Amino acid sequence: MTVPQTSPPQTTEPQTTEPQSALDPLNTAVLTIACADQRGIVAAVSQFLHGHGANIIHSDQHSTDPAGGTFFMRMEFHLAGLDLAREAFERTFAAEVAGPFGMDWNLSYRTVPKRMVILVSRYDHCFLDLLWRKRRGDIMVEIPLIISNHGDLRRDAEMFGIPFQVVPVTRETKAEAEAEQVRLMKEAGADFAVLARYMQILSGEFLRSFGRPVINIHHSFLPAFVGANPYRAAFNRGVKLIGATSHYVTEELDAGPIIEQDVLPVTHRETPDSLMRLGRDVERQVLARAVKAHIDDRVLVHGNKTVVF
Repeated sequence: MTVPQTSPPQTTEPQTTEPQSALDPLNTAVLTIACADQRGIVAAVSQFLHGHGANIIHSDQHSTDPAGGTFFMRMEFHLAGLDLAREAFERTFAAEVAGPFGMDWNLSYRTVPKRMVILVSRYDHCFLDLLWRKRRGDIMVEIPLIISNHGDLRRDAEMFGIPFQVVPVTRETKAEAEAEQVRLMKEAGADFAVLARYMQILSGEFLRSFGRPVINIHHSFLPAFVGANPYRAAFNRGVKLIGATSHYVTEELDAGPIIEQDVLPVTHRETPDSLMRLGRDVERQVLARAVKAHIDDRVLVHGNKTVVF
């Protein structure tokens, strides 16, 4: 008996289209808050955002002590459904939430990238790394100006299409040079500055006149091996770890609030030159992470410490 061959029943798969997300990653805002810890903060902020059509997509919080401590929060939310214009939204939040809770708060928008001025001397590893990350879109920031006390890196800046300004600094002209640097930075609309191995100590007058955050990279896991030749000192001590520290600049040298740190294990086989190469690699990675955390509004300063979400 021959069994007739039959074709399997033909089925038609429904044509489906992958739903497109309505959430434009650039149409978001970040709200950061610091205030005395108390009941109801998270609920008040969440209810306010929900009530005005905002969609919360990330939320982080920390308390130094539930009884009398300081509360920190970072909320990122989408703006597509917002029922108020931005200025009205901020005024309403200040009146209804921030004021009653005594909040120190900030609201930033992804459509308005921060403006970062870089100060650099002759070392290029951190400097070029930041420019490359900016070009790749790894850090969402504008770089309107680069300032140096030497002209060595002008060509590199021009290759990236960024204005490069040389302001020479000597012991006799330091005050005038710093005043010119601050003028240029403010003229460029800088929101913050980064010292990408800028080999000058900034004065308190510079920091007060600029009045905005300044991020530095230090060539050690602070406070060890400070000085002019840390890798030689590390080599002479036979260290087994080298590292780097990125911190906000204050008037007290290399003692500002720390944002990011990292270390790298090394062995007795290293030389001062190999330690320097390894150290520079750690420096650029630590600085890049610190800069990105600042740009993304993930760093909240608390005294001489930071909360990094």
